[in-house]
Amino acid sequence: MTAKEKIINIGELAKELNLVDKKSGKPLLHTLRFWEKQFSQIKPILLTGKRRYYTINTVNLFKLIKFLLKDQGMTIRGVKNILNKKIKSLDAYKASSIKAEYYSEKLKLKSKLLLKKLKKIRN
Repeated sequence: MTAKEKIINIGELAKELNLVDKKSGKPLLHTLRFWEKQFSQIKPILLTGKRRYYTINTVNLFKLIKFLLKDQGMTIRGVKNILNKKIKSLDAYKASSIKAEYYSEKLKLKSKLLLKKLKKIRN
């Protein structure tokens, strides 16, 4: 962590992720603590009084976890598999998705076919 790197506390993180109880308006801190225990990639900064603080990289990791669990409906095991592939952002996740792999392979195949046709034309 650099001296100028912004850190936020667990309450601010819960609000940023919209993990707030709808009735009381209180942040759902227990969810974040649970995710910390489940995902070894999450490493909070513990300062005085064992208060948790998070860097922007950790915040982005939490955003990815929330997206995969809540929006994509993945299991904790599935998210762990993705995180073990060293994917640390939503953009990287989308780029490594099955659909992206499919189109990448399809593009490679079409490129090979075009190269073969070009070689035939030249000869």
